[in-house]
Amino acid sequence: MSADVIEGCRLPVLRKNQENEDEWSLAEILSVKESSGNKLYYVHYIDFNKRLDEWVPPDRLDMTTLQSPKKEAKSSPTNGLLGSGTVSPEQDIRRGMQSNIKNVIYPFKDHNFISPNKKSESMCLVSQASPTASKLSFPGATEAEEVSMKRAPKAAIDPKSNGHDDDHLSLTSNGGIHRMIPSKRGRKRKTTCVVPEEDSQDSSDGTPPAPRTTGSMAPDCRQDDIVTRMKNINCIELGRHRLKPWYFSPYPQELAALPILYLCEFCLKYLKSITCLQRHLTKCTLRNPPGNEIYRKGTVSFFEIDGRKNITYAQNLCLLAKCFLDHKTLYYDTDPFLFYVMTEYDSKGFHTVGYFSKEKESTEDYNVACILTLPPYQRRGYGKLLIEFSYELSKLESKTGTPEKPLSDLGLLSYRSYWSQTILEILLNLLSDYGERPHITIQEVSEMTSIKKEDIISTLQYLNLISYYKGQYVLTLSEDIVLGHERAMQKRHLRIDPCCLHFAPKDWGKRGRW
Repeated sequence: MSADVIEGCRLPVLRKNQENEDEWSLAEILSVKESSGNKLYYVHYIDFNKRLDEWVPPDRLDMTTLQSPKKEAKSSPTNGLLGSGTVSPEQDIRRGMQSNIKNVIYPFKDHNFISPNKKSESMCLVSQASPTASKLSFPGATEAEEVSMKRAPKAAIDPKSNGHDDDHLSLTSNGGIHRMIPSKRGRKRKTTCVVPEEDSQDSSDGTPPAPRTTGSMAPDCRQDDIVTRMKNINCIELGRHRLKPWYFSPYPQELAALPILYLCEFCLKYLKSITCLQRHLTKCTLRNPPGNEIYRKGTVSFFEIDGRKNITYAQNLCLLAKCFLDHKTLYYDTDPFLFYVMTEYDSKGFHTVGYFSKEKESTEDYNVACILTLPPYQRRGYGKLLIEFSYELSKLESKTGTPEKPLSDLGLLSYRSYWSQTILEILLNLLSDYGERPHITIQEVSEMTSIKKEDIISTLQYLNLISYYKGQYVLTLSEDIVLGHERAMQKRHLRIDPCCLHFAPKDWGKRGRW
């Protein structure tokens, strides 16, 4: 019966869940191959991230509920997809979304938030003379539309906002597939993206933002190509770590068939064997990323790398990052970007922990294009450290910034966690003036943190802190939120020290060439 299983079929596949228990999940067959006389099937689990895709043997397939693929109707070459003669229901939905992108509604106000418990016997610090209350003004709000802050009793709160979700950070900018093709100097990347329902930081009024036209996301006619939907690298050896890639990365095709791809951990050059790596290490003089070291505290350092001056390193960094970033787009033209690489220092040199990139000139106030913490360093606080560093740079530039949207699933959790902790830290430290309620505006919070006003408002709404009460906006902080914030801050040992940052902003707009 396995002979009837072809590309595009859907059927239940046995897999391990987070509790390491067996469960049957619906999956789509993306490819079929033979290995040592046995068939293997590359499956994508429906409604799961592509990083869970894998090769499975026939005994893990449930043939009793096999769904055959739909035949794709003949169409003009401009409407067809490369690399696939069949189309899955998932592709049908995606195409429908792309063809009706102008009619997509980006939900914002309709999120189902967890409401604080508002029992009448609770202690409420919202009286006019309360020294712990505060007032928060929205952009464009009248004087009567102030936000008062009060503390409510214990309430259920989403643990995502207070945990170590940032430590999962591997994607922040969910932007297209790296296309490794030569391009003309100065060529920018473009995109047309549909914002996922859970990512709504771009708009506070439910109005859909215009499709992205700049930054690290670009349209790719091969987005549904069966080749780019499959992992092509088995394993990467980087220094003392061996990494299992999550997604496709356009390394040279002859290297994709190797059991292990070897990378120099300092210059990130890729080599086909351990012998080649050893020979390379005798010649490689780098012990740190090329560029200027602009931050050092303890063993943590940040290096600023110009994509024009260090083209080869920037391209190798993007190739490595694509293994862990699903929809990242890359051209060979790295000129318009700056790369900030975070490292850990020991006696052997500076080891890459993660990085983020940003456009030298961003017309939409983006302070991060792509951001990644390598898997061996995840869940250790480095994700938030990268995010915090990006906002410290924005403070020195006297700008407010935001990451490119849409955010990935892990990136969204990381940024929401950082925004929540940063905003709550300010609100809980407000002091009263002359016995009156302390007050602060959204604009003042934005200026203090360099976080865009839209992200501040969306975070307050996500935490369900805002309600409208007797003609004014009231901020209600439950005990669970306060206690959860205090616990999270106690675990957050890594912080950026502005005194250790040596950074001089450049006006790239005045430069004819970068």
